[in-house]
Amino acid sequence: MEVQWYPGHMTKAKRQMQEDIKLIDLVIELVDARIPLSSRNPDIDELGRQKARLILMNKADLASREQTRKWAEYFKEKGYFTVSLDSRSKAGMKAVGSVILKACQEKMERDRRRGIKNRPVRAMVVGIPNVGKSTFINTYAGRACAKTGNKPGVTKGKQWIRLNKDVELLDTPGILWPKFEDQQVGLHLALIGSIKDEILNIDSLSLELIGILKEKYPGVLNERYGLDEGAGDPAELLIRIAESRNCVKKGNELDYSKAAALVVEDFRSGRLGKITLEFPEGQQ
Repeated sequence: MEVQWYPGHMTKAKRQMQEDIKLIDLVIELVDARIPLSSRNPDIDELGRQKARLILMNKADLASREQTRKWAEYFKEKGYFTVSLDSRSKAGMKAVGSVILKACQEKMERDRRRGIKNRPVRAMVVGIPNVGKSTFINTYAGRACAKTGNKPGVTKGKQWIRLNKDVELLDTPGILWPKFEDQQVGLHLALIGSIKDEILNIDSLSLELIGILKEKYPGVLNERYGLDEGAGDPAELLIRIAESRNCVKKGNELDYSKAAALVVEDFRSGRLGKITLEFPEGQQ
């Protein structure tokens, strides 16, 4: 399935980020641990090429622990500081502060040599829609500083947040990029909810997901829905899921769309288990 979504406000947000990058010392990029590469905006590397970099693999509670560890090694080899966390439950949050200071150690020593003391690290928090930027900021700050929501595009404007004497954060709206060259990237973003469901074909999305689960995570569909995965293609399996979950509409017809939405939501919420959709092996 083909996925494209780039609202006009994202162009404005990118221009603002190009201006703001001059003010900051560190780029903190949130990615979704289930799709660490697909959830990285390639524009961020260009914007932050002269800055210290920290990648936070958020929603690690929903991803394969083993694959998250491998992704951390992958990013480390590329020269990024990395922390895996779940900002909702605060798991992994304690490590963030020390890693921020470590990432900016050179800048702080440079300041000291120039006689500049007690200037906080200024960090820009970036990421695509729905990776949990606002939840991370609110959890890290210990108070509700940034607006949160489970739909992409909640953060609209620029916000400076003073966390403590050492760190100030600049929150930014989530931005995608104008065209997904690889449609697999678009599919992954749609599955985690970074693209508005209203413009997607959820039926097709669920069939793609069922195909991935059948190939990469055999037994998951059987465990969740009590069906024989080997007894059909994704479309046939969706029919069986509709039957097993009693997804029916008027006239006692099976409601495939309801079953499709159920499968996608079960993945997004973690009810299907800890699932990573892409793997670091073979990445360039």
